[in-house]
Amino acid sequence: MLDISPILLLVTGFVFFFLLIVLNKILYKPLLQFIDNRNESIKRDLENAGKNTSDVEAYYKEADQIIHDAKAEAGKIREAALSEAREIAAKKVEQKHSELEEEYTAFLKDLDAEKTEFQENLSAKIPLFRDSIKQKLGNI
Repeated sequence: MLDISPILLLVTGFVFFFLLIVLNKILYKPLLQFIDNRNESIKRDLENAGKNTSDVEAYYKEADQIIHDAKAEAGKIREAALSEAREIAAKKVEQKHSELEEEYTAFLKDLDAEKTEFQENLSAKIPLFRDSIKQKLGNI
């Protein structure tokens, strides 16, 4: 039947242990080292991603602050421009008002002069009107 050969058993055991040693050095250690390196790389990448996330949040805060400052500055500039425009408009309105006052005063003087002239003309023609009225009354 089956005979166990001690030499064959020793040779098989020796080949088995030799194969284990060779595979351990050639295959398993580099494979385990590659897996460890990969795990460390993934761990570093995750840490960097976390740092990047915090950096991005800081950049968002900085951008929001810049936008807020720009809006505040734009508001100040707009208020200054509106104030300046109001001042210019007020000056123009005041100038136009004074011009219209001068024109109105000149108009009143001209009107007064015309009124006086008209009264003088009427006063000069009163005797003619009296004569014409007497003549018409006389005809009646």
